[in-house]
Amino acid sequence: MVLQKKICMLGDFAVGKTSLVHRYVEGMFSDKYLSTLGAKVSRKNIVISHHDETVDLKFLIWDIAGGEKFDVMVRSYYNGAAGAILVCDLTRPETLASLTKYIQDFWQINANTPLVIVGNKIDLVSQSSIMQQQLAELASQYHAPHFISSAKTGQNVESLFLTLGQAVVSKQI
Repeated sequence: MVLQKKICMLGDFAVGKTSLVHRYVEGMFSDKYLSTLGAKVSRKNIVISHHDETVDLKFLIWDIAGGEKFDVMVRSYYNGAAGAILVCDLTRPETLASLTKYIQDFWQINANTPLVIVGNKIDLVSQSSIMQQQLAELASQYHAPHFISSAKTGQNVESLFLTLGQAVVSKQI
């Protein structure tokens, strides 16, 4: 079976959405910050095993600009999405607080689609961050898996996309 599904990368500006996509799709990381304007679409094919079936999943990954000034335009990018990865920056607690609004806005357009919540930039903070506990609580509230990641080192990048892929396939079959 072959499925093509759109997923959205959501979160405030400079949380690492583009870096996570670049690490996942290209296997690379760059320290250069380039703000995303509007949305950039990347493609990645993965294979998901679901029960006794193998599914070729073609991800269309929409890396969507973060920030309130894009609010109305951004919501139109959500249409037709099968899931979302919500990203916060573990060095900036306010980016975790804003994830609730992203989730609510996203679910208004795509009710109850699978989510994965990610605390990025673990390479820049201590492992015992209180923010990690808050991340887990938010994920629990929305019944979503969560990951601590680093686009720089690659920590958990494959896993978070694979987890969303499995959830998207489970919802389709």
